[in-house]
Amino acid sequence: MRETRTVEFKEKITNTFLKTVSAFSNYDGGEIFFGMDDDGNIKGLPDARQACLDIENKVNDSITPQPDYTLELQNNDRTIKLTVKSGLQKPYLYKSKAYKRNDTATIEVDALELSRLILEGKNIRFEELPCEDQELTFAVLCQNLKEYIQIETFNQDTLKTLNLYNSAIGYSNAAGILADKNHFPGIDIVKFGENVSVIHKRATFDHMSILTVYEKALGVFRDYYQYEEIQGADRKKVDKIPEAAFREATANALIHRVWDVESQIKVSMFDDRIEIVSPGGLPPGITEDEYLSGKLSVLRNRNLANVFYRLGFVEIFGTGIIRIKQLYEGGLRQPEFEVSENTIKIVLPVFEKDLNLTEDERKIYRILSRTMLKSISEIAPYASFGKSKTTQLLKVMSEKGVVKIEGRGRGTKYKIK
Repeated sequence: MRETRTVEFKEKITNTFLKTVSAFSNYDGGEIFFGMDDDGNIKGLPDARQACLDIENKVNDSITPQPDYTLELQNNDRTIKLTVKSGLQKPYLYKSKAYKRNDTATIEVDALELSRLILEGKNIRFEELPCEDQELTFAVLCQNLKEYIQIETFNQDTLKTLNLYNSAIGYSNAAGILADKNHFPGIDIVKFGENVSVIHKRATFDHMSILTVYEKALGVFRDYYQYEEIQGADRKKVDKIPEAAFREATANALIHRVWDVESQIKVSMFDDRIEIVSPGGLPPGITEDEYLSGKLSVLRNRNLANVFYRLGFVEIFGTGIIRIKQLYEGGLRQPEFEVSENTIKIVLPVFEKDLNLTEDERKIYRILSRTMLKSISEIAPYASFGKSKTTQLLKVMSEKGVVKIEGRGRGTKYKIK
């Protein structure tokens, strides 16, 4: 056992553990083991039963409001396990300060994070707070509602039904985010060339309805990742990357991001993939495994999600990740999902069918996918099985229609078809 974000060891009982009690109560809960060193080795406490009483008194006297915790004697009464649950009455303060875990360290939260904890303790979301600007128009929202769900009239009652307006606070932040013009960030898109030093296009869509942001992002996607093939007398649209996957990833980035930071969603477009990075990690109450498996959905911005759901842009029941994965079934490369404390990143590769490649052939494929054209001398050092076998594999992959061979002799180059 080792120290983690939710596990801490204390060889002795000092008041520093109270900061960690605050952190665990404010976020995902955790366990503190007393009588164990930093490596998890048992050192023991002189009088563990008395130490239990000391810990209980310290927690009760120093943390406000009262946290939810249990104490347990372990290892023949030589160590103590303090289990702290995530609380409902946030923020939990120690000496008038709130704390959080940063990997295995406990640190004080900043002013923005403290305000989030206060709102969470009151079960209020940022999107439900009054919008700074109360002079708002909703032509884009109106048009979308009429187009997708055929509403006949659009007025203040419509906004009340969508929980975007009430007489007590006026327009909410969610209403501001959906308004035609606003002060909120949007999406910054960059289309790179053969490397990050070459930029083919840069477009920033912000201070406008996120419905407009969503549609403009789709427009850029279609410019670079869709083309038409002529099949007989018909034209067929072909996606290099499944449009449905990009739609799902972009919509989820917009409705699940944190909106109380002045940071745009970053969309980086490459020849072989798209990377979408949204501000804000996972909302409280969901783990990375639950997020990736689609077993649990926690809505950070429930009213925005409701609008996107009504318009048919997303499934409200948290099926986004599952749907993206399903769209890549049978693909050679799969989408990637990275979760950190402050961001969520989704990588959508160009879709290529899995043509029954062997594991060794897959290694060659991954090497070739990094650049457009390579010689055998450039490929072999990364393949780990020599030039002869590499050459033979490339020949087989060429016969499978995966690799294209150009040139002869020493000038022979290989690339993915």
